Amino acid sequence: MTTVIAELLIDIEAELRKLGLWERLPPPPEALASEQPFSIDTLTLPQWLQFIFLPALYRLLEEEQALPGRCGIAPMAQEYFRGMGLASGALEQALLKMDELLSGETGSGD
Repeated sequence: MTTVIAELLIDIEAELRKLGLWERLPPPPEALASEQPFSIDTLTLPQWLQFIFLPALYRLLEEEQALPGRCGIAPMAQEYFRGMGLASGALEQALLKMDELLSGETGSGD
């Protein structure tokens, strides 16, 4: 499963880049220190994915630490991208797959 998670992280980054949502510079440290879910008060969802979610999961994989037992990013992404006119379907699918893998809800045909 570790390899699949790593591949999904790469896919998420690639989709953020493809959509033009990958930022060259990180937000200020105080924006990264938010205690709100998804740092909704200080970051956009793409920023949260890039600067918090991806690095945290890469770090867990590299250190062979336990991965989160639950994940629910896809609904947030669906809401965030609704009506934006971006071709975000592949990103949303990658996030849904991540949710399923981390939450132990994988379908039998994948």
